Amino acid sequence: MKPLDDIIAAARAGPRHIVLVDGEDPRIVAAAMRAVRDRIARITLVGNAARIVEVLASQWADPHDFSIEDPVASGRTESYAAAYHTLRRHKGVDEAAAVRAMRDPLGFAAMMVRQGDADGTIGGAVATTADTVRAALQIIGRARDSTIVSSYFLMMLCEIHHSRKGAFIFADCGLVVEPDSTELAEIAMSSARSYQKLIGEMPRVAMLSFSTGGSAVHERVSKVVKAVDIAKASDPSLLIEGELQFDAAFVEAVSAAKSPESTIKGAANVLIFPNLEAANIGYKIAQRIGGAKAIGPILQGLDKPANDLSRGCSADDVYHMIAVTSVQAAPSER
Repeated sequence: MKPLDDIIAAARAGPRHIVLVDGEDPRIVAAAMRAVRDRIARITLVGNAARIVEVLASQWADPHDFSIEDPVASGRTESYAAAYHTLRRHKGVDEAAAVRAMRDPLGFAAMMVRQGDADGTIGGAVATTADTVRAALQIIGRARDSTIVSSYFLMMLCEIHHSRKGAFIFADCGLVVEPDSTELAEIAMSSARSYQKLIGEMPRVAMLSFSTGGSAVHERVSKVVKAVDIAKASDPSLLIEGELQFDAAFVEAVSAAKSPESTIKGAANVLIFPNLEAANIGYKIAQRIGGAKAIGPILQGLDKPANDLSRGCSADDVYHMIAVTSVQAAPSER
């Protein structure tokens, strides 16, 4: 999978410090061992220190290859709790609640990133997406130029049967349930920047619908058309089209028939779905029936990288997310 190999190579060229929540989970430890061996990141494992050491020993890993932080006993917890109290006291968080929050691995890891003690964090192997995202939003916060935090899946089409091969972004597959036109435009622009950052190629954005170029009239179609107008006005350099049906966005021959004036010409690599329902179903069909490799959900719009894992993730999934997070955290040079 050349696009994935390229991401791993980019991570290796500038390894960042990534914090892994659920550090006592064998999948997390296996991925961390591989990441350290391949030099794609420096790793801190967060969790119960004694249990982490046991799991490392069971996998013949050298504990000295990693940093280990136990939020219950860490020397950082007190200062992190003070920082969290300052950050959230306007929301009614008292000092005792701040300590409890920082003794939780998700909160502790997010604060490591906020305080500059790490470059990015990954959770979700045990915790829910809601808990993982909440910690990231409350502690790391949105980027200054972002109005919404959204997510995407990096879809790798690299099998023999794939008619088009390469890396594609599907968004938003995990967070924003029913974006309005403004939110949809922000998701599109963020996804284009994410594609450029990770893949290093020009994003070609298709705003998907059940209509192509006015073939259907409906308020859901109008929402997508308005989102395209907003995105174009905000970033005139962005190559974006819509509304487009998936086949018109993805297949050159269909594009020629349905959208002959298209500049993307069926070669979209960033595919923005009109809502979470469509996006989540779409990526899972591509993964389970189409055989695409799905990496994500990857979060965008945060001040610093924080990513989520499926609770059914494999060690390979974790390893690939480490590579993605390390590249996200690197200076924008790709």
